[in-house]
Amino acid sequence: MQRGHVFLMYHELGMPGRKPFLDEPGYVRYVVHESDFRQQLRLMKESGMRGLNVGEALAGTASQEPGVVLTFDDGCETDLLAAAPALQSLNFDATFYVVSDFVGQPGILSSSQLRALSEMGFEVGSHSKTHAYLTDLDPSRLRDEILNSKDRLEQILGRRVEHFSCPGGRWNRAVAEMCREAGYRSVVTSRIGKNLPATDRFQLRRVVVQRNTAAHAVLALARGQGLGLLQARQTLLDAAKSLVGNSIYERFRSAMLHTE
Repeated sequence: MQRGHVFLMYHELGMPGRKPFLDEPGYVRYVVHESDFRQQLRLMKESGMRGLNVGEALAGTASQEPGVVLTFDDGCETDLLAAAPALQSLNFDATFYVVSDFVGQPGILSSSQLRALSEMGFEVGSHSKTHAYLTDLDPSRLRDEILNSKDRLEQILGRRVEHFSCPGGRWNRAVAEMCREAGYRSVVTSRIGKNLPATDRFQLRRVVVQRNTAAHAVLALARGQGLGLLQARQTLLDAAKSLVGNSIYERFRSAMLHTE
């Protein structure tokens, strides 16, 4: 990377008359409305920013214009139906991370749709085999999640899959080393911050965009503004996860969301 980039993290986009892949608060909070997404992209474009994929940012091939890396997790159908057309209309690129065992499920890209997304020129990465929290797995299961997802996606696409996204942002050194051994070139997490030239490519940071986040707030994030407060909040959440473990933390988080 020639200079630092913020990596934004999106999930499914909400479309009129279309139900989300999962209908529960912990998931829906990350479903950004298609119209809001388009407004966010327009504001980035008008401010002089370019939308990049992960490989482009890491290779340092981006132009001198300021850029933001756009990423999508899970592999929902709206990646092709909503995100791709919006991105193409502004000549923006992106990386789409796909859960290999989800392919073909209702609301998720089919094999043919995934190939179509790739043939449009977008970068496809792996988001594991089953979306398991990798830090909870033994070495054999971890290898299965990381290697077999890569193999399956490469068989579907007929091209290399070189970038990996950790489900739930759960990352540790064992995950990074397994991805390196499998032949990936990068790993993204949910750690908040800007990725600088010296940032470990197997522990890249991202900033999630949530439902109803104002377009001007997304633009500020893309520029790297206001990340300090988000990092402080994340430190507290990470401490809670470490204290009680992933399963108890998720049950508590789900209960809290249902009371909102």
